[in-house]
Formats: sequence, structure tokens, C-alpha cells
Amino acid sequence: MSREAAIERTTKETSIKLSLNLDGSGSADLNSSIPFLDHMLEQIARHGLIDLNVDAKGDLEIDAHHTVEDIGICLGEALREAVGNKAGIVRYGHAYVPLDEALSRVVLDFSGRPGLEYNIQFPKETVGGFDVELFKEFFQAVANHGRITLHIDAIRGDNNHHIIETVFKAFGRALRMALESDPRQSGIPSTKGAL
Repeated sequence: MSREAAIERTTKETSIKLSLNLDGSGSADLNSSIPFLDHMLEQIARHGLIDLNVDAKGDLEIDAHHTVEDIGICLGEALREAVGNKAGIVRYGHAYVPLDEALSRVVLDFSGRPGLEYNIQFPKETVGGFDVELFKEFFQAVANHGRITLHIDAIRGDNNHHIIETVFKAFGRALRMALESDPRQSGIPSTKGAL
């Protein structure tokens, strides 16, 4: 069964086309017009072994907020659509990822209940010209629209680039674990019988 999805979202603020294949090789074709965000989205694809394509146009003359949030919305919707009824998946995923002095942990559950616990302290307000507070908006949108319970903790780090890169890599690795097929799981991984 194909685990792919394509989402298009057009508002007065953004126009986004996003497609993914959960059983890909980690390839990415990204054009958000926000270079640092593209670099981070590539981490999700590469470390999650998800093929990810994003073409986004937004009102960047105002700021990056709408574009970042709407890409998160589309990614969440695509994950929810591609995973289907969740039969046979592991469901839970977690990863610790270091990068030099930085260390982050991401734990997630394809529970059907959206929630974000986000604990990151950045030493500076920007990285690569990008406002770091927008990362919370991105992950909140992914959690809400993917109906994922998501815990993100930056355990340590002094460099904004290192901190956020460890978060995105860990998110990709946790996705990969949660979305893997569990050969011992014949149905929905829940005592309720539905997620």
C-alpha cells in the first residue's frame, strides 16, 4: 500500500504545494524561499527517510511567520493522510541527536491527539536571518494538523544552528521509528481499536 500524500494550501498569505512519501529514500526538493528552513526540512527528509517536496510562496515582505506556519500545517496534514488508519505501524518514536555541544530529544506518538511540549532556550533570537521563535509555530502546526503528540527538548547547546539542527534531525529519526511497519502488529496499535 502506498503511503504518499500531496497537499495544496492557498490563502491570501501563502500558496503551498507539499508532497511526501513515507517509504522514500530521504530525497528532498525544497523551495520555501527561506534558505535556513529548507536546510532544516532537508534534515527531516534525510533522517526520516521520507521523500519530501515543498514549493511555497508567501508574504515574506511582511515576515516569515505565515509561510513557516503554513508549511507546518501542510506537513502535518500530509503525514496524517499518508499514514492512513495507522494499522501495523510502531506508533511511538523517539530520538536523541547530538551535534558538537548541542543535544536534543524528540519523542512523538501518532495518537490522534494533537499536543506539543516544546522546551528550547535559544542563546540568540535569530539563526541565518531566521527568527527562532517561528520554530515553535512550525512544530505546533505539524502536531495540530498531524494529530501527533510531540515532545521536543533541547537538553543543551550554545549555538542556535546546532540546537535547531539537532531538533530537526531528531524529529526525522523519531518519525522514521514511529512510522515503521511493526511485523508483530496486525491491527491498530491501541487498546481502543482506533487512533
